[in-house]
Amino acid sequence: MARIRAGIVGYGRIGKGAEKVIQQNSDFELTAVLTRRSPGELTTDTPSALKVHVDEALNLIGRVDVMILCGGSATDLPMQGPQFAEHFITVDAYGTRAKIPEHFNKMDEISKKAGLVSIISAGWDPGLFSMNRVLAQAVMPYGSGCTFWGKGISHGHSDAIRRVDGVETAVQYTIPIATAVEKARKGKGESLTTRDKHLRECFVVAKPGADKTEIETNIKNMPYYFSDYDTVVHFISRTEFDTNHTGMSHGGIVIHSGKINGSRQTMEFSLDLHNSAEFAASVLVSFARAAHRCHREGRTGALTALDIPVKYLSPKTDEELRKELL
Repeated sequence: MARIRAGIVGYGRIGKGAEKVIQQNSDFELTAVLTRRSPGELTTDTPSALKVHVDEALNLIGRVDVMILCGGSATDLPMQGPQFAEHFITVDAYGTRAKIPEHFNKMDEISKKAGLVSIISAGWDPGLFSMNRVLAQAVMPYGSGCTFWGKGISHGHSDAIRRVDGVETAVQYTIPIATAVEKARKGKGESLTTRDKHLRECFVVAKPGADKTEIETNIKNMPYYFSDYDTVVHFISRTEFDTNHTGMSHGGIVIHSGKINGSRQTMEFSLDLHNSAEFAASVLVSFARAAHRCHREGRTGALTALDIPVKYLSPKTDEELRKELL
């Protein structure tokens, strides 16, 4: 069977991670890397891959089977998603939860008109965690569930901070509050508010002369990202940032606790990630495989992790899956 020809849009941490994952999957080949930078300045690990400016993407129609969109949710994906969905099968990890329905509807309309497939919000959360939340609620409909993230670096929140005026670079750690985790495990998670469950801690390198008070205010009042949380902002030097805050660890837990005939039962799904960008990239590639398969079967429009049979994420045949993993 012919390999899936993939394009990567955005060559940051997730884009570079996607390239590594593609190299490890024999059913894929990396055809092109698309960038907003000058393509001639781009150095990739795949010599055969074309380096193309995003404005020249239409030249790849018929040469790329699936576009893996690796931009941020704050500003990249709301623009790039619709632009690419008009001409390509796409997969993205859009993660601004309050706006997922809006993003879905826009991508669905465009993809259906184009006769193509777009899988949205296909990261580890939303994405894998979403699948586990649905599974837990289906098995224990009378229970209560909570999701906790961290301690770790949130790419989406860090990207949002870096786009604040006056910020040179920044990183944000999501920290679960231990007492809230224990309440969830005891089936008392329903009473927890957004603010009860997590602390957001930001480490910011300000540009010379920038108003730090204004930066902190803009961060703490940012809707969808920080306004609903207790947020701490630290201003540090570039040297301290480069020394202590360039890691990529993250993770989280989906907890669902409930009673079946009076007996308490608890389901948990957890991730402990040393490099969350590379893991997110691997999830995107697996959903790119699913998007390609859905398109071959004649499906069109936007899909989410909840619409995809789990076997579509795997390169194994149905017979192999039944024998090895069922």
